[in-house]
Amino acid sequence: MSSEVTDYTDLYEEFSDERLPPGQRKTDRFPVLSKSGTPDWHRDDWTFEVWGAVDEQLTYDYDEFRDLPSETQRQDFHCVTGWSKFDCEFTGVTFPQLAELAGVRDDAEWVMFHALDGYTTDLPLAACDREEVLFAYDYDGEQLPDDHGGPLRVVTPHKYAYKGAKWVTGVEFLTEPERGYWEKRGYSDTANPWEEERYS
Repeated sequence: MSSEVTDYTDLYEEFSDERLPPGQRKTDRFPVLSKSGTPDWHRDDWTFEVWGAVDEQLTYDYDEFRDLPSETQRQDFHCVTGWSKFDCEFTGVTFPQLAELAGVRDDAEWVMFHALDGYTTDLPLAACDREEVLFAYDYDGEQLPDDHGGPLRVVTPHKYAYKGAKWVTGVEFLTEPERGYWEKRGYSDTANPWEEERYS
């Protein structure tokens, strides 16, 4: 793994002139939020899977996943509850890297992320197939803490953070749209922070 850090903190320029989205407040803290508390996991039986509209279904254990080509990125993090944390450093595997390994079929248009606690969240494939969408296992140079989604979480710096599943165990490629946990409960399916797309 390279010690080089790829900086994506200028990503906001694609969406706005302002780095801090409207309705957000900048914080140096990293609050912990989840739907039902931190689930237990064990390194020896943890697996990550890729399935659905792909040429090859993939399954990795903990060590195999961490052995995949990875990079460290500096990103901003925007929570739908109204706080943003700048300059987070996450290390992990990019979404395009995994998509290439699985061979995503031409008819795949949607993605569903699945998590250990039963959480799900969906995005269009086009919104995921970006280098800054990262399956992250390290945060600020150390193993991602369990309460922040360890051993693996998705980070989506161009979306509100509920689009990045914590404790992620797999990604499913879909040919038809489905709604995730919060999306079924009235949260925005598009979740653009600079448009304040919090609720549908």
